[in-house]
Amino acid sequence: METLYSEIVVAGCGNPLYADDGFGPAVVEHLKGLELPENVTAVDAGLGGPHFVFTLLNPESTKTLIIVDIADFEGKPGELRWLTVDELPVGSYRDAHSWDLTEPLQCIKDDIRIRVLACQKKYVSAPEMVIGITDEVQRAIPDAVSEILKEIGMNYGTA
Repeated sequence: METLYSEIVVAGCGNPLYADDGFGPAVVEHLKGLELPENVTAVDAGLGGPHFVFTLLNPESTKTLIIVDIADFEGKPGELRWLTVDELPVGSYRDAHSWDLTEPLQCIKDDIRIRVLACQKKYVSAPEMVIGITDEVQRAIPDAVSEILKEIGMNYGTA
């Protein structure tokens, strides 16, 4: 059962209408198919994820925020990398209105542990709609699920 203000929040950010940008929601969809501990909430935060996710947090009860999203850190398409807020690529968290959302993350990082599981994108089609994640990024989904399960202290074996 999902509770408001879980101890651990996993937020999949992105928009499946823009090719690889659907990575975060796809990972969360896989997580929701597993039996997660009661203290974990996995949510498809969608395109407004970096903004929306703040409504799911309460510094008194939320201890960890895991953001799952694509990024461009100059890796190979489908490569996963754990990032801290301080390591987020410049401009990586802007909402549809071009508001930089790394600043609010900076403001809460002392109260809530923030981890970003980033996947190197291959192709993002925005503003054109292309449904479907590239093969390289699609193959990273099971590894991302495994990484998140390790991060939250679960061992399901291979996801």
